[in-house]
Amino acid sequence: MPELPEVETVKRTLEKKIKGLTITGVDIAMPKIIRDTAPEDFKKIVTGRMILRLARRGKYLLVYLSGENVLVIHLRMTGRLTYTEASQPVPRHTHLIFGLNDGYQLRFNDVRQFGRVILATNKTFSQIKGLKDLGPEPLEKNFTRDFLRRELKRKRTRIKPLLLDQTFIAGLGNIYVDESLYRARIHPERLACSLSPREIANLYHSICEVLGEGIENRGTSFRDYVDGDGRAGNFQELLRVYNREGEKCPRCGTTIARMKVGGRSSYYCPTCQKE
Repeated sequence: MPELPEVETVKRTLEKKIKGLTITGVDIAMPKIIRDTAPEDFKKIVTGRMILRLARRGKYLLVYLSGENVLVIHLRMTGRLTYTEASQPVPRHTHLIFGLNDGYQLRFNDVRQFGRVILATNKTFSQIKGLKDLGPEPLEKNFTRDFLRRELKRKRTRIKPLLLDQTFIAGLGNIYVDESLYRARIHPERLACSLSPREIANLYHSICEVLGEGIENRGTSFRDYVDGDGRAGNFQELLRVYNREGEKCPRCGTTIARMKVGGRSSYYCPTCQKE
């Protein structure tokens, strides 16, 4: 699933291309992609609207339109949102196409069909289920070392599932949590409340550092993720533990291991991240 760096990269690449353009039409090949609005109503409301700006909240992409409307887009597992010339062949699994007044299209492609597009307003979008309960953004001012220290001390749960909880911190997923815990030398099964002040400080800096590097390298691509231009990211080349089971730890040389934590695969170094 695209995580914060991937969605932020999609936002940045698309905003350069579509901000200020007008939606000239909508082609809906799979109606279930559209949530809470009938397809014909969706087309009628969106057509003729200008794209004012793009934003991101957690793993959600927000497209602000004229007329006080907002498209709330979640790519889920395999969703892609790309800016493409209208003359280009339409690939399989393209379920939604927005025509644009510059002759290009904004295409939503999703092999597994889990992605969703919700039409809301400036006043209602923040109350959408899944969006309304998001925790703080880890790259904004309200996510501080003091916040993390205060909240972790109150949590008698394992650190890996806690960091994946979107109501605790918005936007983190399996890849960036594993990489952050590795850099902070914290075992994924440690209880959150057991972390020392130094470990918490290390974790705070690791989260910020890993996310920043992920954005700088345009996200992580293994199979499906591409940015708004259709290009794969590069951060998979810089991963130190995620998806590297059996390889040598770049820090100490120990073989990287994998275990299940909260039902999710977790990659870690048994030496650097002692239980």
